[in-house]
Amino acid sequence: MRRSSNGGSGGGRPQASVDEAPVDGLDARERQREILAIARANGRVDVTAVAGHFGVAAETVRRDLKALERNGLVRRSYGGAYPVERAGFETDMSYRENNHVQEKHRIAQEAVRHIGEADTVFIDEGYLPSLVCQYLPSDRRLTIVTASLPVVAAMARHTEHSLILLGGVVRPNTLATVEHWAIRMLGEFVIDCALVGSNGISLMEGLTTPDPRVAEVKATAMKVSRRKIFIGTYEKFGAATFCRFARVQDFDLVITDVRLPAATARQYMSLGPEVLRC
Repeated sequence: MRRSSNGGSGGGRPQASVDEAPVDGLDARERQREILAIARANGRVDVTAVAGHFGVAAETVRRDLKALERNGLVRRSYGGAYPVERAGFETDMSYRENNHVQEKHRIAQEAVRHIGEADTVFIDEGYLPSLVCQYLPSDRRLTIVTASLPVVAAMARHTEHSLILLGGVVRPNTLATVEHWAIRMLGEFVIDCALVGSNGISLMEGLTTPDPRVAEVKATAMKVSRRKIFIGTYEKFGAATFCRFARVQDFDLVITDVRLPAATARQYMSLGPEVLRC
């Protein structure tokens, strides 16, 4: 572990592939629309592969990615880009279960170390929060509160802990409960520690998610919890989606992976929370 110091939601993903025949005669806007579809279908685009797909120069693709990034649709990375989740697009659980898996396990393990002496813990929806269940201590009894059916499934082997599932409508993308049943039930609790994820975390926009119903559940968890810990991989940073549910300064601790630059981590620390890169 490295410690940083001061020194939709839409439905399924479009079916597109860079293995298709090159598309000729597209103007820049049409090409960018196609690039975005490929990114959302595959989870990432590679500059070289996309340039070959469209029969254009790599620099043309880089300009397209810059334009898409300015509009908040993708985030550029070395050699390519990945899509940003928005009100009209959200990755499903199958995608999340196959991306950055090692990093997510490290973050989950680190999060459990920081639960401390909490007796009651809120575990958010999403694949990374569900991994936390594998690392919960077995030498004391915890009460786990969640809206996530995958968390419930993961907790089935942990009979030493109590489990409370919030009621509500189940979202197909993440298999989590939402709407007024979940919010009303969660609002009655006083929780020691909340482990919260998001689709985006930004210095300016705060923590965001594409679905207003999910934002309400997360905001309620923040309100009723004494200690708040954000858990998320590096690509969440700098991204902003549709609905804000918290500010960076509302958190006590931010846990991410080492691919978040130390300089960026210090920017988030300047707003208040401790930032751990593991």
